[in-house]
Amino acid sequence: MKYTEALYFTPFVLNLLRYLFIAGTAFLIFYVLFSRKFKTNKIQSKKAKRKDFLREISFSLQTIAIIAGVIMLIVFTGLREHTQFYGDINQYPIWWVPISVVLALILHDTYFYWMHRSIHSKRLYRKVHYVHHRSINPSPWAAYSFGFLEGVLEALIAPIILFIIPIHPIGLIAFTMMSLFINVYGHLGFEITPKWFRKSFLFEILNTSVHHNLHHEKFNGNYGLYFRVWDRIMKTENPNYVKSFDAIQQKRFETKNKLI
Repeated sequence: MKYTEALYFTPFVLNLLRYLFIAGTAFLIFYVLFSRKFKTNKIQSKKAKRKDFLREISFSLQTIAIIAGVIMLIVFTGLREHTQFYGDINQYPIWWVPISVVLALILHDTYFYWMHRSIHSKRLYRKVHYVHHRSINPSPWAAYSFGFLEGVLEALIAPIILFIIPIHPIGLIAFTMMSLFINVYGHLGFEITPKWFRKSFLFEILNTSVHHNLHHEKFNGNYGLYFRVWDRIMKTENPNYVKSFDAIQQKRFETKNKLI
């Protein structure tokens, strides 16, 4: 295989390794090595089964292939010339790199909220979103567990960002890593936020694992990916979210204090 031909597989390999490392590490820690230690962090009392994990992994592999295909379509064709993707770090001020990551997260969250809410409609749910919601009690492996059509919709955020936001490879890597970390946390099945988080302004803005877990358990509401903002503006946040979050945190920290 020639070097140029091998480059075509790079997006798939990199996305696969990132998924296996981040989701796999989370699964190993919370579901295998220290499951008893984090028992009070568990959001749903019931346990997912081995067949659920295998299903989530198999569909995630399909999604990774779709994402890689979309990236290849942009990077290895003339479309790249029309994007805002830049390789010279000096083309923009260095402070623009972290700013571009924040803008990408905001843009992604907005796109995800409205796309996600749309595919919950009666007309689209069974055709597009059903596969993901087979994970009623999600695990880290569910982060990319989508049917084909939803996988395409999820992957479209790549060209949307690249055509709208000037972004350097460093910023793009940072965005994709943060995105998957947060996605895995949202599907973790365990709440791990520190005690101080509840009283901070961050609680009013950021999603938690409980937030997205409620979406999987109840099927509706809590459509946001990173932030609570759109759910609160559009009044689609589960009304029991704060109560559910507080119940998990109370269980976590009261048990910890008793052990001390």
